[in-house]
Amino acid sequence: MNFSFSVENWFALSSGLSNKSEWELWATYFDHDWRLPLSKPIKIPMMQARRMSAPSRLAVEVGLELLQDNKVDFAIFISRHGELERTYKILSTLNQDNDISPTDFALSVHNTASGLLTIIANQAIPITSLSAHIDGFHQGLIEALPMLQFENKKGLLIDFDGIVPDIYQTQVKQLVPVYAVGYILTPGNQIYCQSVEKSATIYQENYPQSLAFLHAYLNQQKQFTLQGNVQDWQWTLNL
Repeated sequence: MNFSFSVENWFALSSGLSNKSEWELWATYFDHDWRLPLSKPIKIPMMQARRMSAPSRLAVEVGLELLQDNKVDFAIFISRHGELERTYKILSTLNQDNDISPTDFALSVHNTASGLLTIIANQAIPITSLSAHIDGFHQGLIEALPMLQFENKKGLLIDFDGIVPDIYQTQVKQLVPVYAVGYILTPGNQIYCQSVEKSATIYQENYPQSLAFLHAYLNQQKQFTLQGNVQDWQWTLNL
């Protein structure tokens, strides 16, 4: 499979990384301290931000930043784990025969962040929320293809995740605890991707796909391969 598109804009948030300049500096260094604190939201109203989980808060903040100067026709939200921390809290509460929090229950669904973005931004745009193991970023792009290539529309793609509870840590390898990265996608040939057989040479294999892509994008790597689940993904940038 192969496809192409262009990136009109991007934005991301994570531990100790709150603006584009900091991310550009991050892309030039090998190590980053992912234990640094998260920045406080600027665009989300305080009362709503207090109710959100950290990953949803970052995802909505990234979305609001990108929607500020861009009108999009659709949005795709990707998260491997969604509201896993909140869901685990609910299960633990039920296991102790206690009443669960109505807020936790209402905000525990996988499309929490996408729904909150449309409410806060006051934009009724079509949204898809999906999960696809480590392949979420690429599957999100494939989801966007029909609208980009055949309908000539502009889309917002946001990939995000949060801390995995300790009980699941033996099953999940996680370098970046909390992050959100978003891209404004348009039709074009700036960026080309094709699926390939499993490769021995993987670019930034410990990062989530969307952050590994951002690292290569900021470094203007001409060609690189990102790790997939059953196949890998070879990228070519014509920047």
